[in-house]
Amino acid sequence: MTVEHRRRHLLNISDLTPEDVYRILDTARALERSLDREVKKLPTLRGRLVLNLFYESSTRTLSSFELAAKRLSADTMTLRASGSSVDKGESLRDTASTLAAYDPDVIVIRHPHIGAAHLVAEATEALVVNAGDGKHQHPTQALLDLFTIREALGRLDDLRVAIVGDFLHSRVARSLVEGLVLVGATPLVVGPPTLVPRGIAELGCEVSHRIEAIAEADVVYVLRMQQERMDAAYVPSLREYTTLYGITPERVRDGQVVMHPGPMNRGVEIDPRVVDSGASLITSQVRAGLVVRMAVLYDLLTAPGLHVAMPVLEVA
Repeated sequence: MTVEHRRRHLLNISDLTPEDVYRILDTARALERSLDREVKKLPTLRGRLVLNLFYESSTRTLSSFELAAKRLSADTMTLRASGSSVDKGESLRDTASTLAAYDPDVIVIRHPHIGAAHLVAEATEALVVNAGDGKHQHPTQALLDLFTIREALGRLDDLRVAIVGDFLHSRVARSLVEGLVLVGATPLVVGPPTLVPRGIAELGCEVSHRIEAIAEADVVYVLRMQQERMDAAYVPSLREYTTLYGITPERVRDGQVVMHPGPMNRGVEIDPRVVDSGASLITSQVRAGLVVRMAVLYDLLTAPGLHVAMPVLEVA
């Protein structure tokens, strides 16, 4: 993949180099300072149009992309599949072609099918951000997770991150593993054999089916049981899964931090006492989602390779 293509879209974590990742994280850190100002809106992307095209339900991702664009003074337009021409059978390519008539600068797309973001990138002249395609990729979630980890622990390289739960159906986990490998961290996938895909170690992660393996991790990253994507019985019961793999206070050692991309099934994959404990970075992840998505939009729509300059942080 050429440098030019990496700069044009954000479809996969593999579109990025380590330098790209750190540039985006540094930009997010600079932009975060604006959140504490009385006037939070920045003039950086004034006159740009960011179009959110969501074919699946979303709370955190959609709201943070909408707010990120607005905080940078871009115009926004959001189209949800429900209630649109999609309900009448319109194809994704035709929808993309229709929306291209509005001349958007960026299209942020979430879709249940793998490769949807690539199709939109081919069908329009807009820059495309993949906000989740099936069980494939969710690159901005991985970036916000890396940002959260670095802010909490001070570094990314040489950290050990245990990713626990339903890896099979998780686009978040795939992107996170690739991102961790990219910055020199060690991902460890932990879960029942039925929920850990064969060949996943080829991404550069370690694999264990024993919950005790999380003890040596710096970060415990908990995945939701995605029952809506399951077409078979992958575990005997949720109660048994919780007994074997649920993250409880007893399984979290001193010094570890715990993360979850949301939405959570409290009492299933994670104990409410862990969610509300001092080890939890879950609220920090939500805040990071805004500044990292601001940084992604900024990085796409300004000169590639430039660090944030002070004029970017001037309030409108």
